[in-house]
Amino acid sequence: MKTPLSKIRNIGIIAHIDAGKTTATERILFYTGKKHKIGEVHDGDATMDWMDQEQERGITIVSAATTTFWKDHKVNIIDTPGHVDFTVEVERSLRVLDGAVGLFCSVSGVQPQSETVWRQAEKYNVPRIAFVNKMDRVGADFYKVIKDMAKKLGATTATPVNIPLGKEDHFQGVIDLINMKAIIYDDSSHGMEFEITDIPEDMKETADHWRKHLLEAVCEQDEELLTNYCEGIEPNREQIIAMIRKATINREMIPVLAGSAFKNKGVQELLDAMTLFLPSPEDRDNIKGINPDTDQVEERKASQDEPLSALAFKVVTHPQIGKLTYVRVYSGVLTTGSYALNTTRGKKVRVSRLAQMHANKMENVDELSCGEIGVAIGLSDTLTGASLADPSNPLVLESIQFPEPVISVGIQPKSRSDREKLDIALIKLAEEDPTFKVRYNDETEETEISGMGELHLEILVERIRREFNVDSIVSTPQVAYKESISKEVDIEHKYIKQTGGRGQYGHVKMIVEPQESGKEFEFINKIKGGSIPQEFINPIEKGVREALVKGPYARYPVVDVKVTLYDGSFHEVDSSERSFKAAAMMAMRDAILKGKPKLLQPIMSVEITGPTDSTGTITKVLCSKQGRIQSMDTEGTTQVVKAEAPLSAMFGFVSELRTLTSGRASFTMEFSHFEAVSAELGEEIRKKRTEDSKSLSA
Repeated sequence: MKTPLSKIRNIGIIAHIDAGKTTATERILFYTGKKHKIGEVHDGDATMDWMDQEQERGITIVSAATTTFWKDHKVNIIDTPGHVDFTVEVERSLRVLDGAVGLFCSVSGVQPQSETVWRQAEKYNVPRIAFVNKMDRVGADFYKVIKDMAKKLGATTATPVNIPLGKEDHFQGVIDLINMKAIIYDDSSHGMEFEITDIPEDMKETADHWRKHLLEAVCEQDEELLTNYCEGIEPNREQIIAMIRKATINREMIPVLAGSAFKNKGVQELLDAMTLFLPSPEDRDNIKGINPDTDQVEERKASQDEPLSALAFKVVTHPQIGKLTYVRVYSGVLTTGSYALNTTRGKKVRVSRLAQMHANKMENVDELSCGEIGVAIGLSDTLTGASLADPSNPLVLESIQFPEPVISVGIQPKSRSDREKLDIALIKLAEEDPTFKVRYNDETEETEISGMGELHLEILVERIRREFNVDSIVSTPQVAYKESISKEVDIEHKYIKQTGGRGQYGHVKMIVEPQESGKEFEFINKIKGGSIPQEFINPIEKGVREALVKGPYARYPVVDVKVTLYDGSFHEVDSSERSFKAAAMMAMRDAILKGKPKLLQPIMSVEITGPTDSTGTITKVLCSKQGRIQSMDTEGTTQVVKAEAPLSAMFGFVSELRTLTSGRASFTMEFSHFEAVSAELGEEIRKKRTEDSKSLSA
C-alpha cells in the first residue's frame, strides 16, 4: 500500500567525523527490521559504508540512501560523510531533505565539521533534532553538549526531550521527559528489550528541572497552554508532542535526545522523535522555481495532482547498470517509461527505469511519487542540480551551489595504452562529483585534477585504479590559485581577418571591473540601438567566459569580475559568431593584464586540539605557517586553538604537528575563503608557473 504523504519522512544524518552517524544508521536499520544483523563500522561490514575504501578506512565517503519503515511511517534516510573533503555530499543531501538529525559525540561535543554541516542545514532551512551519542564513553557529558550547541552553533533553542540515566560505564538508558518514565535497556537483547519504569529517586530532581524547561518551551507555542500553565495546569502528552512538532518544523526548537548507538541504547526513542517531530513533505513550504517560457516565479504544492517537478541531486556511475541519477520528487509523479523535460538543459529525457536504494542495492519501482527520493536509470544529459519537469509545465528549480576546489595534482596513466580509459574514468567521476574538476593543460600536455583536499584526490585516484583498472602517476599536490583584477578597465578590441574570400569582423567595447569576493562572474549587456545584433551577444559572452578559464597572468581561472558590454560595431558580410567570440576573448585577456592582475589563494580555517602544556608549541608552529590565530579556548586540560592559514603552508602539517606534540594534538581544516597574495609573492608564483610549463613542454 502507498504511504500517505503525511507519513513520509526524508531525513539526513549529519555530524563531524567519528560522531557515530553510520553506527546509528545501522541500528536504525536493525530496529526497523530492514536487516537482521547489526553491521559494525570497525568490522568493515556496515551496510551504508558499502564502498571498499569506506570499509577499509572506517569512514563514510559517499552519502548512502535507504528506505525503511517505523510505526506506519516511511523513512527515507541519507547517511552523510563527516570528513570536510566530502562536504559536497552533505550539501546536496540537505538540499533535498525535509529534516535532519544532528549527531554529537558526548565527549567531544560540537566539533569543526559539526559547525559546517549545521550551517549547511541553516542555509536550506532544514528543521533538526539532535542526538547526543556515545553516552557510554569515558568523559561523556550530555549537559555540556547542550551548552556547546548554544555557544558554538547559536542553537539556544536546543531542548532535551529525554536525558541520560547514568553515564560512561553506568549508562543504563534514558529518562523520557514527556511521559516522565525511565527506560532501561537489556544489554543481552541488543537493546530490543527494555523496561519502562519509575524514575530513580536520585534522578527525580534533575528530571523535574528539565521537565519544567521542556514545558516552558512547549507552552510558549500556544497562548492558551501558556495561560493554563501559569495557572498550574500542565499540558497533556498529546499537546506536548503537537507543540514540540510545531516548534521543530518552524525551527523554533531543537529537540535533544541522549543515547549510545554502539551500545544499542536510545535509538528507538530517536526513531520515535524522527517520526513525531520532523516534518513530512507536506509540512514544508511549496517548492518555487522559474518557468523558462515566461521567466516568472511559480510554485508547486506537495501533491500528486500537481505537474511534475523534481531535482536531480546526485549522479553515480554503476559498473553494471550505468548512470544512476538520484532524484527528489517535489510535486506530481515520475513514472517508468515516461518522458520528463530536463529544464536545465532544455531537453526531453526518457525515464527507462526507477528504483529505491538500500545503500548500493536497488529495488525496482513503477513510480516515484511526490515527496519520495529514488533513482532514475538511463537519464541522458542530466547532471547534479538539473531540474526535471512535466514537458507541458516546465519549471527550473534553484540549483545547488558547490564550493570551488582548492588543491590540484597532475595525473597521467602509467601505460600509454590506458590514456583513453583514464579520460573516460575522469569524465565519469567529474559527472558524479561537482567539486572534482578536470582540465587539460595544452602547454604541458598534462591533465590536472582538482578537489577539496588531499584525501579527496587520494580516494578518487584509488577509485580510478579499482573501478576503472587504470594505474596512474600523480604529481605533488599544488594549490588551486585563482586570478582576479584590482581596478576597472575600459577595453576595446577589433578582430579583423581578411583571407581573400569572406573575412572576419568583430568589434566590442567593454568595461571590466573587480567584484566582491565570491561573486565569481557577471555579464551585463547594455547594447542599445543595434550597434551589435542580438545574435552575437551570446557568442560574446561565451568568448568572455572562455577567456576566464585560464587567465593571461598566471594561467589560473579568473574570478570575481563583472563585464559590461556597452558598444561595438559589425560588418554586414564579414561579421559572424566566431569573429565576435574571438574579439571578446582577446578583449578580455587585454583587460585582465591592464586591470592590475592579482593572485588569490585559498585560506583555510584550522582548529587544533591538544593538551594545555602544548599551547606554546601549537601557536609557534601555526605562526611559522603564516597562521592568524582567531581564538584560544581552554576546556579542562585541553586547549582548542582556532586559526586561519593559507593552504600553501599547510601541506604535511599533520605529520609536523604529531611530531612536535608527540602525537597528543590533532587538527581539522576546511576551506574558508580566497584572499589576495602580496604582489611580490604573486609575481614569484607566476614566474614559477611559467618556468614549470616551459620545462614540462620541453
